[in-house]
Amino acid sequence: MRAAKANALLDQRGYVSPEDIKEIGKDVLRHRIILTYEAEAENVTSEDIVDRIFDEIEIP
Repeated sequence: MRAAKANALLDQRGYVSPEDIKEIGKDVLRHRIILTYEAEAENVTSEDIVDRIFDEIEIP
């Protein structure tokens, strides 16, 4: 949330938009995902998983 707020502030806005979340989401979430052996064997990266999550979530 802090990163999204900082991103909004850099864009001179006083509110966080869904685009702020998507913009910083990969950098914030990538290191929190632990891949299974199967995922590593299939060359799936944590970035692939984050991309899929963001693709599945609808923006309000």
